[in-house]
Amino acid sequence: MIDFIGDIHGHADELEALLKKLGYEKRNGTYAHPERKVLFVGDYIDRGQQIRETLQIVRSMVESENAIALMGNHEYNALCFHFQEKEGGHLRKHDIKNIIQHYETLKNFQNKQKEYESYLEWFKTLPLYFETDNFRAVHACWEDRHIQNLKSKLDNGRLTDALIYESANKESELHNAIEITLKGKELELPEGETFEDKDGAIRTHIRIKWWEDPSKMTYKSISIEKHPSLPEYPIEAREKTASDFYQKGDKKVFFGHYWLKGNPFLYQENICCLDYSVADGGKLVAYRLNDEDALDPKKLVYV
Repeated sequence: MIDFIGDIHGHADELEALLKKLGYEKRNGTYAHPERKVLFVGDYIDRGQQIRETLQIVRSMVESENAIALMGNHEYNALCFHFQEKEGGHLRKHDIKNIIQHYETLKNFQNKQKEYESYLEWFKTLPLYFETDNFRAVHACWEDRHIQNLKSKLDNGRLTDALIYESANKESELHNAIEITLKGKELELPEGETFEDKDGAIRTHIRIKWWEDPSKMTYKSISIEKHPSLPEYPIEAREKTASDFYQKGDKKVFFGHYWLKGNPFLYQENICCLDYSVADGGKLVAYRLNDEDALDPKKLVYV
């Protein structure tokens, strides 16, 4: 009896509309359902103009035990943007690209520094993964070896200050585990091949469908993002053995992150991506899980 909701990115109006469509009502200042609860898969901040309102809704639902909220890469990035390095600067550089990414969040909290810092502390309480006997949930990618690494390192699935500093070391296993879990798996394109992403940046790596066997895919077909210019020839042999993939017999897994377009669909009967680009004129999407063994596209709900 869980309703999984995808990336919100500061679109509180759409969130309230979706919650009401799912049968949640506002009681004592928070949304609740008599029989169900929500699992948010992360990315509450940046891009939209209602970031404070979004955080208020999500946090109040978590604190009233009407929801579970996972950490997304944008919450992790905000923590690193805030944390100062001992030798000066910040764990996430304050360069133009990063400032632009966080601009709407910082603008929302203008003259509200203490309130913003309270939310940064709250971000540290958000687990990076969630699992039951029947399903798994994560922001971007569930890969067992990285989840096991996080289980061995994190404080009940959560980051501490010390772990945030450790994760900033790009040579550490923790950094790699967080990168994959919160940002997904990437594949390097053959030499000379590039594409332009949604923000206009030229890329040499593609975000891949981590549930597909790369030995049966081309660069174009394994890419989550659809780019007409991607190569349609098979992935190089050296890459085929470099990537595990999520099996069709594994637990149902729910995630966001990937800016899908169009009407919501299921990749496989155990694979559900819930990010349909609400911050780019798309949809805010939920999946209503009961006790079904195989996911059903009819249970996708959106506004």
